[in-house]
Amino acid sequence: MNRRNLLVMAGALGLVPAAALGQGSDAATLARDAYLFSLPWIEMATTRARVFKRGARPNSIYHRRNLSDHTDRSVTTPNNDTLYSLAWIDLTKGPVTLTIPPSGKRYVSAAILNMFTDNDAVLGTRLNGGAGGVFTVVGPGQSAAGDNVVRVLTPHAWILIRTLVDGPDDLAAARKVQSGFKVSGPKVERPPAYLERDAEPEAYFANARALLAADPPRAEDAAFIQRSAGLLTEGPFDRAAMAAGVAQARAIAKLASGRVAFVNGWSYPKPNLGYHGTDYGYRAIVALQGLGALPVAEAMYMKAAGDNNSGLFNGDGLYRLTLPARLPLDGFWSLSMYEATPDGQYFFADNPIDRYAIGDRTPGLKRNADGSLDLWISRTDPGGERSANWLPAPKAGPFSMTLRTYLPRAELLDGRFRFDPIVQVPA
Repeated sequence: MNRRNLLVMAGALGLVPAAALGQGSDAATLARDAYLFSLPWIEMATTRARVFKRGARPNSIYHRRNLSDHTDRSVTTPNNDTLYSLAWIDLTKGPVTLTIPPSGKRYVSAAILNMFTDNDAVLGTRLNGGAGGVFTVVGPGQSAAGDNVVRVLTPHAWILIRTLVDGPDDLAAARKVQSGFKVSGPKVERPPAYLERDAEPEAYFANARALLAADPPRAEDAAFIQRSAGLLTEGPFDRAAMAAGVAQARAIAKLASGRVAFVNGWSYPKPNLGYHGTDYGYRAIVALQGLGALPVAEAMYMKAAGDNNSGLFNGDGLYRLTLPARLPLDGFWSLSMYEATPDGQYFFADNPIDRYAIGDRTPGLKRNADGSLDLWISRTDPGGERSANWLPAPKAGPFSMTLRTYLPRAELLDGRFRFDPIVQVPA
């Protein structure tokens, strides 16, 4: 299948709910759809295994004490704004307790994601203010008393915590708040290891079936699973068609942006980001390119269109992003730089000034007379006054940029406000 047809299919999978998946009748199409449907479980299990390999255990919290940099390759499209804390929880033996510390005016969030990557809850600044609290997290069919009960749709889940660092001098204070996050629960064994998304097709689906058995999808997904030609139900299947469908799905996942369209140089997230419902294609692309994404009410992530609306930049010249003096949000913003990997993921790149993102807390930024801000993007230092506002691009190869806005206001959420595009300018 040529690139154009793949892009057309990828666009459909990113835009159309269940009707885009599971409606074809040939075995290869069903294999393609089953791969994309199950990809979120695989990506969650892969991320969990990497954390456990470093010594973490279920139902206990793991704090990352430094901001992410180019050495961090565990989760695609990380941010450089917040300290991460995380816990992989197992609710099969009972509830887990999550403690959120008082944070004052500092932004914090604790997203609780089920194993098919929907946010069952996002606790913290937006919903709970800065007072903190103690919450009881329960799994399917469990009960708990009290007001602060959070229900998760799968027996296993991921708690992903973000604590804002307000500039380099704030790291120690941010760590103090971060230390107040606590997770406790029954002692359980680590889950078994699973193969990753590039496994041979037959092994991939065997892993997918095991993961879906451990953490079942919603009742609304039953009809789709029954249409999966045995791939998700351990029935008979056509191996040649399975291989062809998986190859097609992987090509789509690599090419798709997972967003509606580029609007004036940016792809804005769909309203159902983080609560995907039966939009399986979009869910798969988000799992691959932005695992752990927050719902839009919490944060909006905009991907730059890049050269020729490809989502990637390849130029060796100078680019500029101009931002207005004030942005419609109640939180903070940043522009992150990523090098693109061959399999469609994005990570920070090494650079001479250790700057992986630029934002409202970057010290020394120079504003224009009207308060607007010009950000300069290039592989080498643009020099002069532009150096203060320089976001370094990788030394070579394609790169991508994501603009993050936390606690967006209504005019950003509903599209009344749009950002200017990143443009290439003479050096």
